[in-house]
Amino acid sequence: MAVGEAAPQGTATQRDGQHDFDFNIGTWKTHIRRLLHPLTGSTTWLELNGAASVREIWDGRAQLEEVEADGPTGHFEDLQLFLYRPESHQWTLSFANSAVGTLSEPAIGEFKNGQAEFYDQETLNGRAILVRIIWSDITPDSHRFEQSFSDDGGKTWEANFIANVTREKELENKLPSPQVSESSDGTHDFDFNFGKWKTHITRLVHPLSSSQTWVDYDGTSDVSKVWNGRASLFELEASGPSGRVEGVGLRLYNPKSRQWSLNWANGRDGIMGTPMVGEFAHGRGEFYDQEEFQGRIIFSRNGFYDIKPDSSRFEQAFSGDEGKTWETNWIMTFTR
Repeated sequence: MAVGEAAPQGTATQRDGQHDFDFNIGTWKTHIRRLLHPLTGSTTWLELNGAASVREIWDGRAQLEEVEADGPTGHFEDLQLFLYRPESHQWTLSFANSAVGTLSEPAIGEFKNGQAEFYDQETLNGRAILVRIIWSDITPDSHRFEQSFSDDGGKTWEANFIANVTREKELENKLPSPQVSESSDGTHDFDFNFGKWKTHITRLVHPLSSSQTWVDYDGTSDVSKVWNGRASLFELEASGPSGRVEGVGLRLYNPKSRQWSLNWANGRDGIMGTPMVGEFAHGRGEFYDQEEFQGRIIFSRNGFYDIKPDSSRFEQAFSGDEGKTWETNWIMTFTR
């Protein structure tokens, strides 16, 4: 809503769209056409052929799609993370490419009249543009994906990425045997975490308030590999006297910086938080960000410690004094 705009009166009840993307679950063949130089008058297109695999998260309220394709310019590898926002009845879509290893700002949209439309604003060649993404021609065994750009405020749109998708027979997803990584470049730092785990959580109820009240949860977590280990998907479900915890984490390796970004969303609101960035050294990983907490900007730290083949420990800590002191507020212990 624009600043100063009055709230609409008598808004109709919104539909529940949490299963809108169920059609997308499965394994697919994909034919991609990509415009080489968008918004330049270019008519040179590249063609790629490949495969896509889509897994459901939170019983369909989130999804991870992995795409691999080959063409004249080489191998193309990316992923798309879909998250449903129950409050607005909309979806968000974030992209990552293995060559960069960072998650994009989300496009936001919803389904209407049998197709999905998503929009966001990005920068192309130093200029702000609008981006539109459409899923159309949806059948049980096929659909069409189209991305378009506009540099005139949405008056005209130029398609630059078109994928025609056809269902393939389901393939069994076999994970490698988990092991402690011995790689030197960091691409397999999270290999230790692959698999299913019993998970115990201890949470400080009121961080940065001198509170000593902790609550406990017990549940399971499942970590699966993406891009042959250069990314991973962490799914968590736990419950306790204070309620239920449901979340998903997407870890992405950036080959240029040799660092990882940790991206987290919870099932309650479906909103992706600020990514934490860091790396592993001397058998432990530490990741940092700056974020808002109760109206103040603080530092936050995630750490992976005591890493063994069949167990590990995760801690989250906040600092309200620019990193001089840290207060741990979330501890997870994993047992295979």
